[in-house]
Amino acid sequence: MKDIKEKMNSRFSSLKGGLFETVTKADVGEGVGKLIEQGVDIMAWADPFFPDPSIPDSVKKVMVEALEDGFPSHYSMPIGKFELREAISRKIQRTTGLQLDPSRNIIVTPGSDSGLLYAMMPFISPGDEVLVPDPSYPSNFLNPKLLGGVTVPVPLHSEDKWQLSIEELEKRVSDKTKMLVLCHPNNPTTTVFRKDVLEKVAKFVIKHDLVLVCDQAFEDHIYDGIEFIAPATIEGMWERTVTVCSISKGLGLSGFRIGYIYADEKIMDVLYGGAVNVLGASATVTSIGAIKALDDESILKDINLRLERRRNLVHEVFKDNQSIRIQKSESGFLTWIDVSRLGTSSEVVAHILEHAKILVNEGTPYGKQGEGYIRIVTGCFADDERAREACERINEALKALAKKKGV
Repeated sequence: MKDIKEKMNSRFSSLKGGLFETVTKADVGEGVGKLIEQGVDIMAWADPFFPDPSIPDSVKKVMVEALEDGFPSHYSMPIGKFELREAISRKIQRTTGLQLDPSRNIIVTPGSDSGLLYAMMPFISPGDEVLVPDPSYPSNFLNPKLLGGVTVPVPLHSEDKWQLSIEELEKRVSDKTKMLVLCHPNNPTTTVFRKDVLEKVAKFVIKHDLVLVCDQAFEDHIYDGIEFIAPATIEGMWERTVTVCSISKGLGLSGFRIGYIYADEKIMDVLYGGAVNVLGASATVTSIGAIKALDDESILKDINLRLERRRNLVHEVFKDNQSIRIQKSESGFLTWIDVSRLGTSSEVVAHILEHAKILVNEGTPYGKQGEGYIRIVTGCFADDERAREACERINEALKALAKKKGV
């Protein structure tokens, strides 16, 4: 056999996992694991408080009790443990006002990454076009291609504070367009799309009879009093919106691998029908922990205070560096920095890795508009002072690079 990849379909055969050449995306292959072994600090995984423990005591307690009883050795339902879907329904009502039936509108997924792909699967046929704002989460560009669709990037611009432009959408919609994928709040820019923008987006989606898949993994931590609107709550959008969420970012429980989708029952019926084939079942023991984490509202409030404090601390470190451009993060625990005066994204990331011994993200996996930017996961580490020290190392490395280049 000449090359086994010739037997693969073209959607997958071009994927690279780092076995034969370097892959710069931090969550592909074993690259990060090797860097950790070398003592490098990782600020490239959107995993709050990594690598420090982050399971609240109340959550740990119910999981330990469940393990001692022995029940978690058994499957949960492929659509998710019923009690967990009930807890998710309560959380959605608190945050959006939507009153959802846990047996008709909600499905649990093994994290939001699989949830995003699964949310698109029923809709995308070969040749269908999918509009994706650029920059955005890398999976949102790749998933349509894996399903045989065509990803159509829609540029966002820093001068617009990364808000989505209806004019840019209209330029790119066609009779082949099937879907718009929105990351809200946006990863990597941290942008919270404003109510007036989302209302225009809703009119655009309805006008062109599209499906909206909305990735809301970062919905839980919004700052400065900015209003968060879930697109599914806008008039005319419920029946055509598939919303994908996670407990990884908001509750700092990335390792639990618990995400969820909520949607109209006509969509959910199909998702329920394929769950055992595509998703399997989420882990029983972490499902039990997730119920407690979702219902204990004090956990989310405490994390919000910690992450907002961290966001302010990080901005304080970088704001006076004249060689970069930085906007205060609107949500979550990411920092998106314009380093274009210092070189390409890959050059700057390599310099930081060499001189600060810290791995951050290149901007280019997040889309063409990400060139000249880096993403730093500034929510890493439980201790604020450790985070400050790491950011200061990055800042000093950037200043040294600026001096070297005469910027």
